[in-house]
Amino acid sequence: MSEKPERKPRKAKVLEVLRTERLSPHMIRVVLGGPGIAEFTDNDYTDHYVKLQFPPAGAEYPKPVDLDWVRENLPREQWPVSRTYTVRSFDAEAGELVIDFVHHGDEGIAGPWAAAAKPGDELALMGPGGAYAPSPAADWHLLVGDESAIPAIGGALERIGVGVKAKVVIEVSGPADEQELPTPGDAEIVWLHRGEAAPGTTDLLLEHVAAMDFPEGKVHAFVHGEGAMVMKKLRPHLFKERGIARDQVSISGYWRHGRTEESFREWKSQLAEADKAGQLA
Repeated sequence: MSEKPERKPRKAKVLEVLRTERLSPHMIRVVLGGPGIAEFTDNDYTDHYVKLQFPPAGAEYPKPVDLDWVRENLPREQWPVSRTYTVRSFDAEAGELVIDFVHHGDEGIAGPWAAAAKPGDELALMGPGGAYAPSPAADWHLLVGDESAIPAIGGALERIGVGVKAKVVIEVSGPADEQELPTPGDAEIVWLHRGEAAPGTTDLLLEHVAAMDFPEGKVHAFVHGEGAMVMKKLRPHLFKERGIARDQVSISGYWRHGRTEESFREWKSQLAEADKAGQLA
């Protein structure tokens, strides 16, 4: 009988909270660093994301954190809960990784953690992943999303070439949730306010994008946010009604109204199967 190959542990990178900042009523910035930052190697994407690992209360993990060991040796109720977040910025020289968290009170896991985070707290993460960066070959850029997409949109705007046109549409609760998004490009940024409506329950993004006059030339688009809005409304509009080629668009849902991340992953898998079967635009 052949020997079972030795498992290579998937060791998480364990970072420390350096400081936090309330950017707006619904967004908290957490700056991470510490000795573990030396193990973090960034990629060249502006939608670079990490899988944050939140252990349940009372769970004790080996250090460095080995997620395979945790799953093999601890009961499921002690496994960490994974949440996916975009890296807003990474400065290797300063040893700082910045993640912006959408915060809606006690809702969810990651937002409340960020609201309570203090210097010295530890956070394990896997990654980064990613797939998008604004193409320098594009004549103009379209960036669309809700507040969950602001970190990736902000990173993309910083990468767009000097004077290159960008049309940006972002939905937030109200004026207090708007942010400064610097760019060397020629960006027109429109903030849509949904007021008291729950995130992911309005058609503001679709209505605005559908009414836009698109500039001439080749567009490179980044469209992310609430899953149903992005995949079932904005996606068919861009592909069918606007006739944009698929390879010119990075489009996906970041979250789904009324679903946890676990059930959202299942929903995305179902969409992927429907797309393969030709049932999506």
